[in-house]
Amino acid sequence: KMQKLALDEEKYKKKEEARIRKAEKQAEKKKKENDSYIDKNVDISTSGFKQKLKKMWEGILNIPTAIKNKFNNNDFVKHSRNKKMMEKEALLINFDGEDAQKSDVKLLYEYVAKNKEGQVVKGYFEAFSKVEVHSYLLSEGFEVYSIRTNKWIQFLHGSRSTNYTKIKTKDLIFFLTQLSTYIKAGIPLVEALKILSRQFKKKSYKKIFESVVYDLTTGENFSEALLKQNVAFPRLLINMVKTAEMTGELPEVLDDMANYYTETERTRKQMITALFVFATAVITFIMMFVIPQFVEIYETMDASQIPSFTLAVIAVSEFIQNYIIWILIGIVIFILIFIYLYKNVKIFRTICQWVAMHIPVIGQTIIYNEVTMFTKTFSSLLAHNVFITDSMEVLNKITNNEIYKMLILDTITNLAKGEKISKAFEGHWAFPVPAYEMLVTGEKTGELAEMMGKVSEYYQDLHKESVTRIKSFIEPILTVFLTAVVGTIILAVIVPMFNMYSSIQNYG
Repeated sequence: KMQKLALDEEKYKKKEEARIRKAEKQAEKKKKENDSYIDKNVDISTSGFKQKLKKMWEGILNIPTAIKNKFNNNDFVKHSRNKKMMEKEALLINFDGEDAQKSDVKLLYEYVAKNKEGQVVKGYFEAFSKVEVHSYLLSEGFEVYSIRTNKWIQFLHGSRSTNYTKIKTKDLIFFLTQLSTYIKAGIPLVEALKILSRQFKKKSYKKIFESVVYDLTTGENFSEALLKQNVAFPRLLINMVKTAEMTGELPEVLDDMANYYTETERTRKQMITALFVFATAVITFIMMFVIPQFVEIYETMDASQIPSFTLAVIAVSEFIQNYIIWILIGIVIFILIFIYLYKNVKIFRTICQWVAMHIPVIGQTIIYNEVTMFTKTFSSLLAHNVFITDSMEVLNKITNNEIYKMLILDTITNLAKGEKISKAFEGHWAFPVPAYEMLVTGEKTGELAEMMGKVSEYYQDLHKESVTRIKSFIEPILTVFLTAVVGTIILAVIVPMFNMYSSIQNYG
């Protein structure tokens, strides 16, 4: 029995060992299956010639991609890409450091910014410091990326900072009318100018308004801001705005200036009529192209049969044909020299104005206009309690007429001596007697402002009548001139023909 138990125990042990070995084998097999990795993309089959050719072709096609990846991972490209990303980050300004330091004169800055439409633009702006450019661009709704300046920017783009654009009269009238309307509606001056800037399409005009707005934001007066725009605005307008700043009547002055320039533009268009241009063109055409056609005919005629005035017309025609280019160049040079002397040589300007003021009808028109501007501005200044000496200095700056500048300077000298204002105007040919008498009356009664206002109204009406009179004279004069010149030329052509015809008949 004990032997049987020992055999059973031995069998059980063997069976248990077999079961454990079997379990270990299964566990090991399962582990191997879990740790294995099969790449299905790997072709373990033997590669033939076609497969090798296919792989080679795929490699060739992948060369551009490989080069591109290699190039994009290049250090220089990465640096450039990162630099561009940094440039498109909003600019940070140091308001206490170098960025805020102001120069003694305006410098031209180059900026890169994103505008309201989402476009990244490069532009140039003149200012005293980087901070001022940054502040202005932010106020205009830009997202600023960079602002910089250096000697090269000043050298290459410095001409952009100087304005050479003169606002046309029709645009100036629109500007004055709209600005007056906006101010009357309670819109601040700076905002009104920004609105006007958006209404003009010309880039040169936008630049002018941007510069004016910038100067206003830096604390400049409106008149000083206009003056800094070089030739953009007329000096008369600038000085009238300066007067308005002293009196507080800017909208009224803007309206008056709009009316003044409207009348001036209308007069200019009517005085420089198409008739004058047409007359000049017709005469030049006849002398250059018509007369030469008859010269060959006249050469076959006896010189005694050709009238002297016909020969004179032929000589003029030949002169124009031979020297037309030099004639045009001479006219242009003469005009340029005249303009330069008129603007820069005081004695020359004075003589020209003296001569113009002594021409019948035209002289009266100039005097009436000067008296109107003088008395109207003087009245406005006095009504707002501006000192007489200060008023005279303003009046001296307003007028461009040297004769009236002399009168005003004499007045200032007389006032310094304790004499009356009217003394300088007494018996002067450029100041009409009725205006002088009203000036004297105003001094005596203490109502000089009211008297000057009445004088300005009276002479403003006279000025309009005088302009109308000039218009009525010019067209008939031009018509008679054109008729006389063209008639003379036609006679010079026809008369020899009649003489030749008579000679043929007599010969027959």
